[in-house]
Amino acid sequence: MTSGGTAVLDDPVGESLRGRHADLGRRLGRAATYLPGVATFSAVPADADAADWAGLARLLGRDAFADMFSCRAAPPPEWEPVFVLEGRQMIWPGGNHPDQSRAATATDVVELGAADVPQMLDLVARTQPGPFWPRTLEFGTYLGIRDGGRLVAMAGERLRPPGWTEISAVCTAPEARGRGHAARLVSTLAAHILARNERPFLHVAETNSGAIALYERLGFASRKHVTFRGFRTP
Repeated sequence: MTSGGTAVLDDPVGESLRGRHADLGRRLGRAATYLPGVATFSAVPADADAADWAGLARLLGRDAFADMFSCRAAPPPEWEPVFVLEGRQMIWPGGNHPDQSRAATATDVVELGAADVPQMLDLVARTQPGPFWPRTLEFGTYLGIRDGGRLVAMAGERLRPPGWTEISAVCTAPEARGRGHAARLVSTLAAHILARNERPFLHVAETNSGAIALYERLGFASRKHVTFRGFRTP
């Protein structure tokens, strides 16, 4: 399995932007952020100083939204807080594999592409799984399930620190819940990630007990508590 200990998961945005997502982002000194339309995630090091925050402000522009994900550094006081969300990071323990029978029988699971973005954005608007933008699909593989031609469930790959791939945007339309769609999608993605010698991980809000229970049933284990924060630049 690809080398990459769990320490890289302490800064998944920064690690991704410095590595496999470098072509999807912008950097200035030690500050980095994704390109518009891909994601609003931004990163500075844990020991960020005034120059790092100034660099990020320059990248984003004035009065812009900075989604700092789980960054532990605190911005200058003139950065306006926008949101705080308590969550947890869950990882796939080494030495086991996803439910191959569930993944193998997911014949209704299809790979989504650029032509599906309008339906993906509509599903996200109806289910609110987290940030998803017109170019978020460029992060990696996204899978979906359709019912009567309409996209009713999806999940995909997002952050990619060394040795890991995050599963994200897991959502199911209200009228299609209770059919095991999320389990099939996550299991299939986990199998794909493990097949390329990486390990899956994900993030979930602490209040979403149903999702946490599902991920635990699928084999994920909690690694640590995280606090997600967003700010607006001066």
